[in-house]
Amino acid sequence: MIKRLQKKFIQIAMAAVTAVLVLLFLTVNVTYFISTNAKLNQKLDMITENAGTMPAKPPEREMRRGPLPDRPFTEETPFSTRYFVLRYNESGKLIKAELEHIAAVTETDIDEYLQFAIKKGVGRGYTSHYKYAVMQSENGGKMAVFLDCYDELHSIYNILLLSVIATVVCVGLVYFIVILLSKKAMDPVIKSTERQKQFITDASHELKTPITVIATSLKVLEMETGHNEWIDKATAQTEKLKDLVNALITLSRMDEESSPIQMLKFNVSEAVKETAGSYIDFAEMRGHSLSVDIAPELIFCGDEYYIRQLTSILIDNAVKYATKDTPIDFTLRKTKDGISLSTENACDNIEPEDTAKLFDRFYRADKSRSKGIEGFGIGLSIVRSIAEAHNGYVYADLTPENRLRITAELHNMN
Repeated sequence: MIKRLQKKFIQIAMAAVTAVLVLLFLTVNVTYFISTNAKLNQKLDMITENAGTMPAKPPEREMRRGPLPDRPFTEETPFSTRYFVLRYNESGKLIKAELEHIAAVTETDIDEYLQFAIKKGVGRGYTSHYKYAVMQSENGGKMAVFLDCYDELHSIYNILLLSVIATVVCVGLVYFIVILLSKKAMDPVIKSTERQKQFITDASHELKTPITVIATSLKVLEMETGHNEWIDKATAQTEKLKDLVNALITLSRMDEESSPIQMLKFNVSEAVKETAGSYIDFAEMRGHSLSVDIAPELIFCGDEYYIRQLTSILIDNAVKYATKDTPIDFTLRKTKDGISLSTENACDNIEPEDTAKLFDRFYRADKSRSKGIEGFGIGLSIVRSIAEAHNGYVYADLTPENRLRITAELHNMN
């Protein structure tokens, strides 16, 4: 249990840190891209508003804003901005290509960019390392402006690459630190849990002796005085105490780091069939018909003793809590990773929101208490511990027919 708790702590810590780092990564890159894209749009606006040429000085609106470092226009902007302009008519015939402001595009490249502009139509976007703008010109034709933005896109790529590397390194570093410190962070919980387990184990062992003495004394008393109603009641309560102590010891053992589980291959179909079959008469005595559906000849690697115990608890629980005079179904199926054991029975004393609580220790629905159903509310906790010891899990749900279905998924341990 401690290892599972420590693993859960690491998972939650890493999920939180990763989420923060990913959010930071997205914020930096998206913000930088939006900022860069806005500056490129401003340059395109200057060129398109100036009939396809970069003005020698900033427009009046830029002058009114004042010289700020984040604005794209400076004294060097007209000389450092690389772009070319294609002017063509509505039929797509090239009227003029202005290439004097760029060296990377020659006459042989014009047709490729012209066809691209015609295909895209009016609007803006990116192609290769150019940001383009296609718009209607005043003479009724169209003008396509291609602004070189290689440096800007390269900067975006570099920041993206560096932030990815930084995020991965940070996540790895945090993971290493969390693993190193998780044991220390879990120490209070570990100590508290260990004390609880030790108390349960010690108390259980200490109780076994007086319970045995009481049970023996009651038998001797019955032999001397004969059958007695009060002796029968005391004996019944003593047996209940004995069962509770045994259940507590089982839970305590399952929670230990050195689990008593012994993994061996065995015919689980035969073991479960034999265990489930022994409950058919018991179920009939309680007014229930028990249907047992076992997949044949399944070989499973696990602890046969504890799987038999899991089977017993599932069926015993179904018999105790099933609605009067209703059938109970028990099945064993092969799954991709192991086996699945489940019981299904009508149940009129549980709400859908209570199904997850069934595996809590000592939990019993209020209705079951009022009906005087025997049990301590600890059996399904043992089922969960056995399932987890086999790298599996257990869950409960209500079928559309309002039948309670409890399923234990166990995985092969080989």
